[in-house]
Amino acid sequence: MKYGLLTYEENKLFYNVGDNVQSLAAKQYLPQVDEFINRERMADYRRGKTKIILNGWFTHNHSNWVPSDDIEPLFVSFHVNNTAAPFMLNDKGVAYLKKHQPIGCRDQFTADTLKARGIDAYFSGCLTLTLDSYKVDDSERGDDIYIVDPLYSYPTWEKISRNWKTLVRGIQNGKVFKTGDKQKHLRNFIDADLLKTAKFINQEPAAGRHNDEEKFAMAEDILRQYAKAKLVITSRIHCALPCLAMGTPVIFVNGFDSFVDSCRFDGILDLFNRVDVDAKTGKFTTNFGLEGKIDSNTMVKNLEKHHALAEPLKAKCREFIASN
Repeated sequence: MKYGLLTYEENKLFYNVGDNVQSLAAKQYLPQVDEFINRERMADYRRGKTKIILNGWFTHNHSNWVPSDDIEPLFVSFHVNNTAAPFMLNDKGVAYLKKHQPIGCRDQFTADTLKARGIDAYFSGCLTLTLDSYKVDDSERGDDIYIVDPLYSYPTWEKISRNWKTLVRGIQNGKVFKTGDKQKHLRNFIDADLLKTAKFINQEPAAGRHNDEEKFAMAEDILRQYAKAKLVITSRIHCALPCLAMGTPVIFVNGFDSFVDSCRFDGILDLFNRVDVDAKTGKFTTNFGLEGKIDSNTMVKNLEKHHALAEPLKAKCREFIASN
């Protein structure tokens, strides 16, 4: 039996290191990696029977779903976005998922969507909750505070001015007038000194600059940085979820106001210490009793709810790899 690991296609502008973090979570359970299999081209895979853990976001290339018969999948931490569901869950797609049920879903939205089509599905949580293999001893934890893509869904001048089409669109929909909201809203709950001294990380590097090997190395590097952090503040679930696994104090900043984004978080948000931000007004609430603003002295204790999801995920993956 061969073993495969998911790789990902870039869009024209950037790629998401969080995808590679999800693959690293799957890689932990493989005896070796024999094949790299592109998420968007699984229907074309013809290299012999290959086991693969199909976790993560599916999929951009609807016409290339479903995977070929050479792929022997384990469906855990599977997310079907509301934009993809009408195309993926046609008769062919439903029959394929029923063939491989039960389907472990990363979020409750996906589980409910699959159940509505008669598929045996359950909320498994995200496989990145099992990345405690990157955990370090507390003696190695430093004083670095990381701010990772906070409120990244907000419009920024960099995004709007990428080309003339995005600029015209930004003017037409009014987003060009909201490019200052991100910094303004962050200043509402993060101390000005911390915004100057924290280490900022962008998990969406520019496209066309790194091969798959370099992308996985980058994902490994940021996990090692988060593992030693004093505190991480982020709007990226594939930063926040690994932090839970590694025991790194993390605050999730939820400022998403579209269902395309929020459906991904159904059942996941309850795992975090959170700042919930109204994207229109900037008003915010927290579930951890924040007094004043987050600063270099802010201490939070993770809720530790993730263990109830992580342990069954580990067992499921190990069973899949061990079975013939």
